[in-house]
This record gives sequence, C-alpha cells and structure tokens, in this order.
Amino acid sequence: METQNALTANNDPFLRDLRLFCTVARRSSFIAAAHETGISPAHVSKRIAMLEAMLGTRLFHRTTRRVSVTAEGENAFAWARKILEDVDGMLEAVGGAGKAESEPRGLLRIATSLRLGRRFVAPVLALLRQQHPGLEVWLELLDRRVDLIGENFDLDIRIGEVEEPHLIASRIASGSRVLCAAPAYLARRGTPRHLAELAQHDCLLHRERDQAFGVWRLHGPAGMEMVKVTGPMASNHSDVTRQWAHEGYGIIMASVWDVADSIREGELVQVLPAWQQPADVWAVTSARASSSARMRVCIDFLKARLSQGPFALASSLHA
Repeated sequence: METQNALTANNDPFLRDLRLFCTVARRSSFIAAAHETGISPAHVSKRIAMLEAMLGTRLFHRTTRRVSVTAEGENAFAWARKILEDVDGMLEAVGGAGKAESEPRGLLRIATSLRLGRRFVAPVLALLRQQHPGLEVWLELLDRRVDLIGENFDLDIRIGEVEEPHLIASRIASGSRVLCAAPAYLARRGTPRHLAELAQHDCLLHRERDQAFGVWRLHGPAGMEMVKVTGPMASNHSDVTRQWAHEGYGIIMASVWDVADSIREGELVQVLPAWQQPADVWAVTSARASSSARMRVCIDFLKARLSQGPFALASSLHA
C-alpha cells in the first residue's frame, strides 16, 4: 500500500488529473466530483481546464446545471480508463507483490441482469466499496448477455451456463429455474401435469440473456426436455413478466431465488416440480481481467455474501 501511495502521489499531476477527469465524466458534474474527491469545485474546474489545454481539446460541454462529455472527451475517457487500469495493474502486480496488506484499487466495470442486480448484487457491491475504499464501482443492469471485451466490462454476473471458451467463469452460487403461476390462473386454466401440456397454456415469455425466445428446456424424469411455449404477453424485462404472473396472466419460468418468497407466501404456486432448469450464478471475466487483484477480491466477496447472510441467494423453495 505504501508503494501505491508513493507512486500515485509522486507520479506527475497528469495521472491525478486523468482520475479527476474520469470522475467528472462519470458524475456529469464538477460539484459531484468535488464532493467525491474532497477538493473544491473551483479546483476541479481549474484542473480540468489545464488538462484540456494540455490535450488541446475541449473535454466537456458546460452549462449552469451540468456538464456533458464532448465527442473528443469520449475518446479521451476511453484512453484515460485504459491508462489508469494499466497503471493500477502495474501497482498491483509490482508494488503489492507479496504484501498481504496491499489494498485493491481501481475501477470495476460490472454487468448483470436487472432483478439479480437490484436485489442482490448492488447492495453487496456497496458493502465491498465500504470495505475497500480504493475501488471504484460501475454497475450496469441489462437483461441481455454482454460482450465483455467489446463493451469494456471487467465482470459479467450471469445466470446459466457459460459457453464461450475464451472466458473464465467462477461459480458464485448454485441455482435453478422453476415453473410457477398464480393460484387464480391455475384455478381458471387448470394445472399442467406434463411438460408438453405447457403448449396449451399462456406462458409469460421473457427473452432471457442465455435462452432462445419461446423455447423452454428443462431437466425432468426423462432427462433434458424441450417445449415450445407461446402466450399473449411477452417482455424483455424480467420485472414485467414476474408482475404479470402475480396478477394471474400465465406461467413463468424464473430463478428459485427470485420466486422463493412469493411461493412461500402463496402468491405463486410451483408448477411441474419434477422439471427444473439448471441456472447457477457465475462471475465471468476475460483472461486479462481475471489476473487483477481487485477482480479476485470482488469475486471472493460476491461468493461469500451471496451464499450466506442477508443477501444470500435462495437455492431451495423450502425454508
């Protein structure tokens, strides 16, 4: 940690200005950046103006209420993040080598799905940031699979098998998807007794990040089975299909951790309990990102907090 502090403090103001520039760009505000970094807004403005003069370009559009990144600023932002990531990586690899007390630092760009991110990952990352203040967290919630390298993410926390051979996957938690519906729907339409009967039911279709649209594949008594499902309502937003299920519009397939409370409270009923879809939770990184000390700290922290404690992912419908 002493080596990191010395290098960061003594390495010319350019690196400090790049960090400040990234903070302003991320917060779209000189004032917010000043609060975050502990310096005055006037000094933030002065340092950014000096950086613009050195680079010979305007990095921000300024208004009385906010600032926004210019086209040149977007390009500079991409370069600045890469430069700072490489510097932080060097400090981790060289300055912190062999030092157990070395504090991880730098930006973590993380993607995950909407419900998993809001309910579990976001609060856990807040705890991670409290424990490791040298880390900076950017979390993006998307109900689709991201391109880790192309979209410049360090980590994708995803549900379901990881098929890309060039990525490195660490299991965060075991899990599965189950079928369920509201009691009102089942009273009106009847309860299916076999997977094939789903074709005659209203299934609430959600375009999963790792699943073909309109096709459900589940493990049952005869092994893996596939059924083509249809329904009058579909969405790419998991919250929407879940709410429709609660309101009695059809059958959904959802992760156990997402519907366990609703089933225990009687708001939803599990359908076809002999059929489930494996859906472990994985932390997926590129080979380069996996070697980062901050990435190892983040993954270990997620594993610990999502397996036990207030943010643990339920793996069973039984309390």
